Amino acid sequence: MEGHPGPQHVSPGRAETLSARMLDEFVALHGPALRSSGVPERLWGRLLHKLEHEVFDAGEIFGIMQVQEVEEAEDEAAREAQRKQPNPGSELCYKVIVTCENGVQADDPNSIFLIDHAWTCRVEHARKQLQQVPGLLHRMANLMGIEFHGEVPSPEAVGLVLEEMWKFNQTYQLAHGTAEEKVPVWYIMDEFGSRIQHSDVPSFATAPFFYMPQQVAYTLLWPLRDLDTGGKSAACIPPRGWALGGPPTTPTDGHACLGTEEVTRDFAYGEADPLIRKCMLLPWAPADMLDLRSSTPEPPAEYYQAILKENKEKLPLAISPVSQRQGHIFRVHTDMQQVLCHLTHPRFAFTESEADSDILYHFSHFKDYRKLSEERPQVLLNQFPCENLLTVKDCLASIARRAGGPEGPPWLPRTFNLLTELPQFVSCFQHRERRGDDNHWICKPWNLARSLDTHVTNNLHSIIRHRESTPKVVSKYIESPVLFLREDVGTVKFDIRYVVLLRSVKPLRLCVYDVFWLRFSNRPFALNDLDDYEKHFTVMNYDLDVVLKQVHYNEFIPQFEKQYPEFPWNGVQAEIFKAFTELFQVACAKPPPMGLCDYPSSRAIYAIDLMLKWDSHPDGKGTCHTRTL
Repeated sequence: MEGHPGPQHVSPGRAETLSARMLDEFVALHGPALRSSGVPERLWGRLLHKLEHEVFDAGEIFGIMQVQEVEEAEDEAAREAQRKQPNPGSELCYKVIVTCENGVQADDPNSIFLIDHAWTCRVEHARKQLQQVPGLLHRMANLMGIEFHGEVPSPEAVGLVLEEMWKFNQTYQLAHGTAEEKVPVWYIMDEFGSRIQHSDVPSFATAPFFYMPQQVAYTLLWPLRDLDTGGKSAACIPPRGWALGGPPTTPTDGHACLGTEEVTRDFAYGEADPLIRKCMLLPWAPADMLDLRSSTPEPPAEYYQAILKENKEKLPLAISPVSQRQGHIFRVHTDMQQVLCHLTHPRFAFTESEADSDILYHFSHFKDYRKLSEERPQVLLNQFPCENLLTVKDCLASIARRAGGPEGPPWLPRTFNLLTELPQFVSCFQHRERRGDDNHWICKPWNLARSLDTHVTNNLHSIIRHRESTPKVVSKYIESPVLFLREDVGTVKFDIRYVVLLRSVKPLRLCVYDVFWLRFSNRPFALNDLDDYEKHFTVMNYDLDVVLKQVHYNEFIPQFEKQYPEFPWNGVQAEIFKAFTELFQVACAKPPPMGLCDYPSSRAIYAIDLMLKWDSHPDGKGTCHTRTL
């Protein structure tokens, strides 16, 4: 055809240039993630090739061996009883081994492999996916060793998979997007990746990797040392060309492939502390932590100094309170649309120039108080230095111990920082389990709101694994909340939000707005279906698909007193205000950064969410008490 360019020939030099350009673009886009994961740079070029061409060649190098490990009994009688068992030894398990005749060399640029993901979800969607995605429940049950032969997903099988998945789950988090999009993603590697066992001295490393051009997540696998092939038993070698996703395996007694090099990874990668590692490995290696004290005293001053440094917050110099002349018009600089829309008092005017402002009312965290105190001490602002002690959950739990000791005050549920207090939490959990106490807990990110990435569970393994996603605290779940009768639903959970104004630290001046806001669950409360959001949570105003129940405070009070006539609201509110007072007293009790900084030009408004809980007494009567959320 006239004008058709015809077949194009690409010279070797041009191909090399294109390849180099593609690698440069790949490194620019993914280099930071690969470096942070520890992937050696010598493997990046081959990794790009495998990603571009979807090369899954692990089946040419590795095989899966099914073994039955027999634990040796301590004495002859026990060994004889063991021999008489129908199936002596422990359950069958799997190991991944090197089957390639040439072994695996760590410095070989081709020694990086893609592992596909069999299931990816956010925790709150897991049950629904197992129930609705065709074949998913069967595949997960088979991968986890759970017997399920029915055609229709049964609640029992779904429940078992949801419980066992924490032995297989891995996680990553997107760095960009909305708050909802940044909620951690959990995934289970395919049958090959899920068969790789733990070792404290692993032979391979793994890391999640999100390939942006394809918007697909994989797990990368690469060797940490050279590995030889030790056996050539056909029982251990899958068919050549096997693609990841479920190779045939042949059970052995553990001897047919003796000498083979096993592919292992460290399930507690990056953690050097032996005690923390022991806790992190509990889902696979049960251990008794009852000898460890669960007491959690307040952290030392160095802990708060480190937080101040991490936040890059610079404390102010001491200044004197500044007073303005009567009738002064305050120029306000703000990035908050609510303030722009609703601040209409004639004594305030908006300015786009931060340098000309009298008041800074910012949504983003203010950092350089020192410069402000030096150059413009008369400027008022809507934040206090070190207020993260109140607004971030791990700090709040720490300073609260000044009021209640290592166990915390009565108005804050027992709370552990999973990053620094995991062993103490495990001990507490196991002691409660031994005593038969309620063991429901709620796991929350340090610094997210709106119940995002917040989970209720009584599964210790789940809580331990959640520590691997984002920094979290775990608090005792209120198993006996004061409920509210909704005529359209039944008795549901509710929480209360009060707004307080901190006017000054020294002296402590705190004002509470006595108009409070209420939020309600949409389903009757019970200690089951822990992943049922509308049963266990109250934040309903961010999802257009759920009902938002609203009751004004002056309508709520007479209804509450009708439902609980022995608890007049004035008395309940007095206890709430007492808890607020204690909270701010301990927050201001120490100098910064252990306490809020006394900065005369600061004012701040905070929202405090709380629930009411029944506390039982020996006479069988219940008392209504405040619990801050």
